[in-house]
Amino acid sequence: MRAIALFIVLSATTFFVSPSQAQDAAAGEKVFTKCKVCHVADQDQNKIGPSLHGVIGRVAGTHPDFTYSAAMIAAGKSGIKWDEPTLTKYLHDPKAMVKGTKMAFPGLKDDQDIANVVAYLKQYSK
Repeated sequence: MRAIALFIVLSATTFFVSPSQAQDAAAGEKVFTKCKVCHVADQDQNKIGPSLHGVIGRVAGTHPDFTYSAAMIAAGKSGIKWDEPTLTKYLHDPKAMVKGTKMAFPGLKDDQDIANVVAYLKQYSK
């Protein structure tokens, strides 16, 4: 009987916690330090990579005054727009999502880190 009760509690906990990961912008800022060599989020400034200020809702490959790869421009023309699911997929493995991107970063492997970075970027995309 205890085993059944434990199973029910664990199943319910998994059901309520798993569907959407809690996002923590402060934790995302810490993870974003890996990105700061090439990107800025808190102001509209291009570096080695394009500014990520206002990235949520932006069509891929369209930030002004940045020279994108042909692959990223094509991604934008194909309809890729940076929203939470698209950024999540891209941040996990940039080169797999946009073959030919100039971005050398291999991606973030931890789903919670990705969710937190997205929360951090949301602050600067209002």
